[in-house]
Amino acid sequence: MPYSPVMEFLKKNWSNILFIIIIILLIIPQTRKPIQVGLNQIIAFSPSKISEKNRESLNDYNWNLVDLQGQPLNFKQSIGEVAVVNLWATWCPPCIAEMPSFQKLYNEYGDKVNFYFVSSEDNGKLQLFLDKKNYDLPVYQPLSLAPEKMQSRSLPTTYVISRSGKIVVNKKGSANWNDSGFKDFLDELLEEEY
Repeated sequence: MPYSPVMEFLKKNWSNILFIIIIILLIIPQTRKPIQVGLNQIIAFSPSKISEKNRESLNDYNWNLVDLQGQPLNFKQSIGEVAVVNLWATWCPPCIAEMPSFQKLYNEYGDKVNFYFVSSEDNGKLQLFLDKKNYDLPVYQPLSLAPEKMQSRSLPTTYVISRSGKIVVNKKGSANWNDSGFKDFLDELLEEEY
């Protein structure tokens, strides 16, 4: 094969070229978000539970929400129930990355656990996102501030509350919510007496 300076250059610099291509793809908005979502899905692990001695009690359940059909409800309806509360947004790659695992978890536990996917975004934008992804998660918009122990400046943030009102999971960042270990933990919480 005849000597080619281009081939020689590519052989010597392939890793640098690949790195530059990845950087360029991360700069372009149309490719950045899918890459970020994919990376978050790869590194998402099962959420960690809070040790029993470090669990805080949720003393205030008063939180007014509205669903995407305009029906108001109050988080107080979850007193004595196991609840999963996810604070998220459609523009947030880690939020988008964990949604498929949440949909699977909701499909399995939606009739046993109270789920709240809370976003401050516009109703139309939220509905469009759900329709596009074919999700049927119960999405709400806040009408008042969340209880103090469930306020976060980080997205996504997910809280799991036991029947007795203990915050047993406080996860910032994406996770694999359909993990068998987490489902076993949910089963334990559902067996607890109120």
